[in-house]
Amino acid sequence: MFLVLLLSVQLMLCFVVLSVPQVEVDSGVDSVQLPCKTTLHLPEDAKVEWKDSNFEKVHVYKNGSDQPEEQHQVYRDRTKMNEDLLKTGDLSLTLKHPTEREAGKYTCTIYSRERKILLKKRVELQFRVPQVEVVTEVKSIQLPCKTTIHLPRDTKVEWMVKSSKKVHVYQNGSDWPEDQDQSYRGRTELRRNLLKTGDLSLTLKYPTDWDTDTYTCTAYNNRKKILIKKEVVLKVKVPQVEVDSGVESVQLPFNTTLHLPEDAKVEWKDKYDTKVHVYENGSDQPEEQDQVYRDQTKMNEDLLKTGDLSLTLKYPTDGDNSTYTCTVYSREGNILLKRKVELKVREFVGCKATVNNNCFLC
Repeated sequence: MFLVLLLSVQLMLCFVVLSVPQVEVDSGVDSVQLPCKTTLHLPEDAKVEWKDSNFEKVHVYKNGSDQPEEQHQVYRDRTKMNEDLLKTGDLSLTLKHPTEREAGKYTCTIYSRERKILLKKRVELQFRVPQVEVVTEVKSIQLPCKTTIHLPRDTKVEWMVKSSKKVHVYQNGSDWPEDQDQSYRGRTELRRNLLKTGDLSLTLKYPTDWDTDTYTCTAYNNRKKILIKKEVVLKVKVPQVEVDSGVESVQLPFNTTLHLPEDAKVEWKDKYDTKVHVYENGSDQPEEQDQVYRDQTKMNEDLLKTGDLSLTLKYPTDGDNSTYTCTVYSREGNILLKRKVELKVREFVGCKATVNNNCFLC
């Protein structure tokens, strides 16, 4: 009997969770409507109260009018309810300029004059995080972040990735490159007059698969209060190089505009973590590479100056099919750059020539 009762309670809980309607909107919309409708007869002196998942008052309606002094200050001038809501039974709430931090469950409760609950409904607000997908060959990519909110002159704009690395910082009317992580130096750019236009989009130059991450754009006022916060998912595809078996060589591309120190180390590895090519102390280090690749690889001259770290692999076969990783290290062993390239060598199957009905591969 107890087991049956427990299962019944679990089923009821599942029903309650699944019955909460969801409203999904794109990041940066001007407004969103949280639905709450009823066919019940509501008395003229009923009180309507909207609360967020933190139990903060989002909107209060009583005595026939809105009560802005009762709502939490973060929602001031940002909420609206329909006229004649008690007559029509449409208690839906319009929330202006919603941000991702306001995602969650909202509760609409109607009370009688005696504080008896007449109706209670919940709705969940969710945001669609935009995704940007590119290949590493592109020169630049834009991560969108726009708002219609008024941004004061002293607004600070900060772009970060999940690991809390600072991608770009804008403060006091100018960029602060000294605050950003070194892997993004010289690779990021924000638009002019960004605070006036509300376009806080970030341009990231020469993206690599290493840049694949979730990026967060946050704008603060001078009291460090968050004015806007948006996320963008960036996916940088690994470039593919395809060649036919039998070619003399194939190049695995890797170019960068970053300033590379003279004592940087460049290391190419295959998917098995085998060293394909090593460049260190201004020259190749063949003794460090695996014997399988001896005399098979070549890199350009002045590669640290030109930023062309491409690898030439001679006489590739289908046995060389792999995902190759090029990593650039500082003298201290810190990773400065990292990029992957996938190589596919097509093996020829068939006849290139026939003599007396015999097939020959040339």
